[in-house]
Amino acid sequence: MSKTAAQSLFNRPNPSYSHWSEPLPILHKYYKSGDFIIAGITSQIYIDPHPITFKNRPSEELFNDFFHFSASWTYLASMELLSTRDRFIPNYKCDGQNHPVAVITGPNSDICLHTAAILCIYKIPQISYGSAPEMDNKTQSIFFHHMFPNMVHQNLGILHLLLYFRWTWIGVISLNDETGERFVQDIVPLLSQNGICFEFVATMPATTFSSELAKLMTEGIETYKLVMGSTAKVLVLHGEIQTMIILRSFLRLPEFYDIPVEAKSKIWILTAQMDFTSLPIQRNWDISFIHGAISFAVHSVELSGFQKFLQEKNLTSEKEDGFIRQFWQQAFLCSFSNNTIDAEGGEICTGEEKLKDLPGSIFETITTAHSYNIYNSVYAVVHALHIMWSSKFKYRTTIPGGKWNLLDQDWWQLHQFLRSFSFNNSAGERISFNQNGELVTEFDIINWITFPNQSFHRVKVGKTDSKAPPNKMLLIHDKTIEWPMVFNQVQPLSVCNEDCHTGYSRTKKEGQPFCCYDCLACPAGKISNEKDLNECSRCPEGQYPNKDQNLCLPKDLSFLSYGEPLGMSLVTLALSFSFITTLVLGIFIKHRDSPLVKANNRDLTYTLLISLLLSFLCVLMFIGQPGKVTCLLRQTAFGIIFSVAVSCVLAKTVLVVLAFMATKPGSRMRRWVGKKLSGSIVISCSLLQGTICTVWLVTSPPFPDFDMHSVTEQIVLECNEGSVTMYYCVLSFLGFLAIISFTVAFVARKLPDSFNEAKFITFSMMVFCSVWVSFVPTYLSTKGKSMVAVEIFCILTSSAGLLGCIFSPKCYIILLRSELNTKGQLIKRKG
Repeated sequence: MSKTAAQSLFNRPNPSYSHWSEPLPILHKYYKSGDFIIAGITSQIYIDPHPITFKNRPSEELFNDFFHFSASWTYLASMELLSTRDRFIPNYKCDGQNHPVAVITGPNSDICLHTAAILCIYKIPQISYGSAPEMDNKTQSIFFHHMFPNMVHQNLGILHLLLYFRWTWIGVISLNDETGERFVQDIVPLLSQNGICFEFVATMPATTFSSELAKLMTEGIETYKLVMGSTAKVLVLHGEIQTMIILRSFLRLPEFYDIPVEAKSKIWILTAQMDFTSLPIQRNWDISFIHGAISFAVHSVELSGFQKFLQEKNLTSEKEDGFIRQFWQQAFLCSFSNNTIDAEGGEICTGEEKLKDLPGSIFETITTAHSYNIYNSVYAVVHALHIMWSSKFKYRTTIPGGKWNLLDQDWWQLHQFLRSFSFNNSAGERISFNQNGELVTEFDIINWITFPNQSFHRVKVGKTDSKAPPNKMLLIHDKTIEWPMVFNQVQPLSVCNEDCHTGYSRTKKEGQPFCCYDCLACPAGKISNEKDLNECSRCPEGQYPNKDQNLCLPKDLSFLSYGEPLGMSLVTLALSFSFITTLVLGIFIKHRDSPLVKANNRDLTYTLLISLLLSFLCVLMFIGQPGKVTCLLRQTAFGIIFSVAVSCVLAKTVLVVLAFMATKPGSRMRRWVGKKLSGSIVISCSLLQGTICTVWLVTSPPFPDFDMHSVTEQIVLECNEGSVTMYYCVLSFLGFLAIISFTVAFVARKLPDSFNEAKFITFSMMVFCSVWVSFVPTYLSTKGKSMVAVEIFCILTSSAGLLGCIFSPKCYIILLRSELNTKGQLIKRKG
């Protein structure tokens, strides 16, 4: 920008720079013929277009320069700027009226980097309206200003966009250059750390020599197979402004080469550095591939009067624009030379053609993000110059013509003013740079919509706010987004595999990215009530999983009650056996003087029958809701009562053996036969069991408890035994007595008495031992109230075995065979 340019702007009638009613003829860029055409603001403001001279250059060179942005031509244009006008003498400038104080560069990062290498030597501030390069040279970065936000914000925007739509399986494509490598190095770790996987990370093939065209095509075909044959439906494409041309050519490879890959529909996510560009050869190419694409763009607004300015632009409005005639021919397919018409056909350019008649794919008249950046760049320079001009530390003089001239200015200081001020542009938006020379603004999210006539429309569907909390950084109206037609206007999913439904958890596939997983049903006792959980969780205490293992249900209280069929059956059995025992006791009391009753020690018989009656009745303490008293009594009562019963059986067996031995001549065993011996056996055994139970109650007594885990769907109300050791001590003592009784009875079973009670005792103890031996494994293998039922069943069975095996033969003789109930029959020995 020259000094006279600044003066001409400040001499306007209305110096309210933030709200000029008529827009400046701001810059507008487009790629149509391989040339980067850019319109100047005024004849005095120097704007650096694509820094390549296009005159008298063959189209092949233009094409190569377009793709490679030649560094040599960029350096040449930069040095021409520093030379006398129309005379290229490096480092020599005698035109004092056109001293450049700032340069607006773009749109490619490489161009900005090349110009910075020359212009920073002269400390000329530069403002880049396109993607900004990464500058390692601190001196260059001081004089460089970006009309582009920090790329970290764009990367975070891409991340939140992918997370918002739950796209966790994507592909990434970048240019094969330094900017592409930097983008991949930044974006891949960021996305991976937030649960997004990559099916591939590819680069667009690039070449610098025409001799490498074959290699370029080979790489392009392989990349096409990888990209278009992938299962990822979402592709993130990072590039520069010219990348759209490469992409359009890339997608047409199957038309020229036999590529055995069925191209799958994709949603393209484009970075803000890109824009819609094309070559003349691509004029009629289909653009439907971009329908539904989502792109990021530096925030912009439509400028009042901008469309009208472009639509009314003609050849006579910009006489010094050296690019417009070439653009005019390419855009309207006409020519200013009759020779060209004769050679190639076509029409003569009249100069009255209207840009508004061109479709959007040829020329857009809206304010694009790049146009808006250029507009703000110019105003930033103007405002910075105004601040310098207004400084009280500067001198003001007047030059011929009545205009102000700024003398002895250190123009390199302009960059300080660019970084230290902000202003409102004519659209009413605040424009400012941060301490790194980067524009402080946000990104717009654009949805691309194409039409059959090869035109397209950009719709703003959201934005990013870098100042908001991370979870609110992205603001998007997803209902307004138009998706590619192949997805039937429904948001597609891009995941490695379908979601794991509730009731399932994810497990990693070996050799695959972490987004690829198998779905396994939750193990027993666990649930998953959300999709895609890595682990199933247990239900809280008092709850259990439902059948589908996706919900926890409250458990019901469970105990062996009188009202349920099992409880009622056991109570009925217990009362029935109690009644039978009472009848047997009554029969023995009624026939207490009969030889059979007297011969079997009436006191032991009564004691055994009463203990059996109590054992049947103690079953009732095991049924019903456990309480503190019942828990204390039921096991101890069972242990003591059964000890009395088994000790009575042992005493009977011992008396049978002693009675037989006492019948031998000269035997001393007669003095042991009597009530004292039987009583001492019963009392000592019972006291020993009672002692064990007392110790149990004192040290660790049973208590009511809730079993949350044994039964899946129920909370079992039970009696916790307190000390399991003491419980098994009680059972062990009973088993010890039973084994001794069985052993003694087994030895005495063949005594020659006609009515040998030892035979029946042997059989009864065999039943008793069999029941309680099978009890232990059965008891340990059952859960909940079934454990109580098992113990009750064993008590009833063993008691019934003693009652039936010992007393049924005697009742049979007393009631039905009274002729055998005589003393002679009892002492008669078998032959």
